[in-house]
Amino acid sequence: MKKALWAAIISLITISCSVSYKFNGASINYQETPTIDIRDFLNQAPLVYPSLTQTFNERMKDVFTRNTKLQFTTVNPSLELEGEIVRYDLTPQAVQENNLAAQTRLTMNVRFRYRNNKNPQEDKEETISAYRDFSSSYTLEQVQDDLIKQLTEDIVDQIFNATMSNW
Repeated sequence: MKKALWAAIISLITISCSVSYKFNGASINYQETPTIDIRDFLNQAPLVYPSLTQTFNERMKDVFTRNTKLQFTTVNPSLELEGEIVRYDLTPQAVQENNLAAQTRLTMNVRFRYRNNKNPQEDKEETISAYRDFSSSYTLEQVQDDLIKQLTEDIVDQIFNATMSNW
């Protein structure tokens, strides 16, 4: 009886340790679509911040590397992802009595094109937007790097979910 109980406990522990779940929302058939080509997104917004493009492209490739088993290739890829940063600008928010803004909004829009060369009905083209407000007592230069990181994370996650999830 004791041996059976210990065997059941060990089996339960072994089984529970080998199960893993991934909650990133990706639903990919790797046999059908094993490869992806993510082209660099260029900054075509009127306001250009030099490190924005590099930060965005690194984040995009990192998210796909960490959350999928897709192999990167430029030769006959199963999936293709490309686009451009089309908006990166400031807008005054919460105007006070003295006609000065108490807050400023930094907005970033990214247009992307996704092609599934194995299943063209999944192709899509969308524009994703994100913004962050900051106190007008700060200059853009003081908060820009942190805001870019936040905006990039938000937009890349939205692109990932829009392209890799079949909800």
